[in-house]
Amino acid sequence: MATADTFAPRSPLVYRLPILGAIARELAEGDADFPLYLILALVSAWGCAIVLWGLPALALPAVALAPMILVLLVAITRG
Repeated sequence: MATADTFAPRSPLVYRLPILGAIARELAEGDADFPLYLILALVSAWGCAIVLWGLPALALPAVALAPMILVLLVAITRG
């Protein structure tokens, strides 16, 4: 029976997640052009959502990011 010391170190938890793991692994170890392709894919998916669902798909990202902007403004104010 092998002990825990003989096993190879495990990969980080984020690498083992189904979709985010592949993205994180590619960002860390992959091609230098991957961030550009990722941004293009996200913008394309957003564009397809706008075509499919219209105005709600256009406005919901702004509504979803409003709390993050509020936290950012508080962080800037506090220094």
